[in-house]
Amino acid sequence: MSDSPAAPTPYEILGVSSTVSQEELRRAYRRLARETHPDTGGTAAAFQAVQAAWELVGDPQDRARYDSGESLVMDAVSGESGSGGFSATVHPTRSSSRGGATVRPRSYGHPGGQARERFLTLMREWMGRGAEPADPYDPALVRSAPREIRQLLAVALAEEATARAVSSLGIGFTIWNDVAVHPASDAKLDHIVLGPAGLFAIRSADWGGEVKLAKGEVVGPGIPRDEEPLRDLYHSAKSFGRQAGVRFTGHIVVVPDDALAVPFDVVQRGRLAGSLLVRRSLLPKILRDGANAAGRESVDRAFELRPRLQEAVRFV
Repeated sequence: MSDSPAAPTPYEILGVSSTVSQEELRRAYRRLARETHPDTGGTAAAFQAVQAAWELVGDPQDRARYDSGESLVMDAVSGESGSGGFSATVHPTRSSSRGGATVRPRSYGHPGGQARERFLTLMREWMGRGAEPADPYDPALVRSAPREIRQLLAVALAEEATARAVSSLGIGFTIWNDVAVHPASDAKLDHIVLGPAGLFAIRSADWGGEVKLAKGEVVGPGIPRDEEPLRDLYHSAKSFGRQAGVRFTGHIVVVPDDALAVPFDVVQRGRLAGSLLVRRSLLPKILRDGANAAGRESVDRAFELRPRLQEAVRFV
């Protein structure tokens, strides 16, 4: 069971409130165990989800630990990590390492900034008007919040994790984060990456479970039926490209490694042909080596494109 803030809680899976008695919880589990069992018309995936939920809250002591946030693992939930955190408007181009100075890409904007602001606003509204929680990122508090609020935190964490991943790229790359698509629109591009292999529009996502490509689009249990992640990314990139006078080499949706069964998958046909769904750990390699996409005018004009993009980019 995923520890992503976007993942359904055990109570949501079992269809009960987090305040129900242990006996009510047990009855809900038994009912769903019967309904979801493959022998009675259910599916293995649904049955396993119910079992995983019960393992977390079925025992009163386990439930108490879960409710306190003890078993929650959210890397960099408050924007910090073991390496000292990641948050800056313009990141340094050099950092120290055992092997000496490492030249990093130029990086602009605040990855995850908009999602964090919205998360904090809605968290305070949910807690009560005027309430100022001591720590809005407290695992127990986050876990008890409505799923739409938790999803905003998952988005922020995903964008920040992607920014950390691409920070390992070299000096030949430039990265813009949280870029406004158009002054008249609320849409944004999570990341724009310019490098030797081309110009890429990237969306960072975490839907709290597994995803895959199906009929040229990203699908999964956590993705709303009316959401089209790749098509939305394509249209946002096209809109930005028209006003900036640039053409994107490729479009990439990047997800946590455990959310994708294969390292990456490529759309084979149609307008989105060449677009990718990629595990986060593989993203730097994709950006260095290029993607299976057409329209590589940007490769030969990287030096021309950088100042053009710098002039066109507006942050959300």
